[in-house]
Amino acid sequence: MSNQPQGRQTEIASLRERLRHFIDTEAIPREAPALAHDVERLDEVIRELRIKARAAGVYAPQLPTTLGGLGLNWQDRAGILEEAGRSFLGPGALNCAPPDQPNMINLLRNGTPEQQRRYLTPLVEGSLRSCFAMTEPAPGAGSDPAMLKTTAVRVGKGWRIDGHKWFISGAVGAAFAIVLAQTDEGATLFVVDADTPGYEVVRNIGSMDGYQIGGHGELRFTNCEVGEEAVLGEVGKGFVYAQDRLEPARLSHCMRFIGRASRAMEIAQDYAVRRSSFGKRLSELQQVQAMVADSHIDLHASRLMSLHCAARMDAGESVKHESAMTKIFVSEAVYRVADRAVQIMGALGISDDTPVSMILRELRPFRIYDGASELHRATIARRVFREGLRP
Repeated sequence: MSNQPQGRQTEIASLRERLRHFIDTEAIPREAPALAHDVERLDEVIRELRIKARAAGVYAPQLPTTLGGLGLNWQDRAGILEEAGRSFLGPGALNCAPPDQPNMINLLRNGTPEQQRRYLTPLVEGSLRSCFAMTEPAPGAGSDPAMLKTTAVRVGKGWRIDGHKWFISGAVGAAFAIVLAQTDEGATLFVVDADTPGYEVVRNIGSMDGYQIGGHGELRFTNCEVGEEAVLGEVGKGFVYAQDRLEPARLSHCMRFIGRASRAMEIAQDYAVRRSSFGKRLSELQQVQAMVADSHIDLHASRLMSLHCAARMDAGESVKHESAMTKIFVSEAVYRVADRAVQIMGALGISDDTPVSMILRELRPFRIYDGASELHRATIARRVFREGLRP
């Protein structure tokens, strides 16, 4: 935000203060361990919060004003997504949570007017949910999308989709899926309504994280026929469109999870100030002080890396290399922060009496989401050697 005019900085600071109040008074009070894996109730709570978010003027910070959003650029968005991310319910309440957020990007950039009317507008309004179906059981697509096994074959004036997807976030209760399938012309994205014959939600896969709107579903597509109008964008460009959503999704994840980790450390710091052991407050013990200091360093570096990517994206520059580095660093840094928070708090830190335990469980999968750290490291190194990049 340092490159923004003073008036704009003041405006964003005011928005952030308003959002913090909304998170503290509306979102956080609705959190509860029993809600974390209750997919149906979670939908109800998010719908209630979205009404309040609109009334508070904090709804859809990532969307253009023409669609009813706040029209924030990436640099302005950084602090807002961090603030929203302090609560498990915040991003959903603001309708800036995955998979709907990146699906909006795909529909906004590549959707036909009819697809935008039918799918994008209700997504923006929050009247329905969606999912993005790419990941498959072995030997299908995972970290390597080229292993894609789901197929789409031309039949008459449409397509027949057959395949098996799993760990599809948001799938339970989604009104439609954006499905990546292999065609003779190459990988292609299809918008498939959930009530289409042959579209089956097999189950919600239990996982260590919580508060995932729509859970993590397993889907099967069996002789699932869709019309030509179901193609999103151009046939054969599915991998390109999937990549288009990844860089914004990675950066948004970083911003949201910085907020989550900072909340865990806030709670741990408050505990360390109040809790005494061996005749001293925990905050007076050097080992605790070191954990707190290292956490502030990790969070500061994470914010700076995210803001650097944000500035480049606002300038229309490629962040393929920088976003991969940022995703690796932030995903590992925020987990370290939450892990230290648990350690400072001891048994209380692993209980459900505070949100710190769930924050730790939420942050661990981030090293896998949007590309595993190992995959990104290999990609970065290959690019360095191929292009002769200096350190």
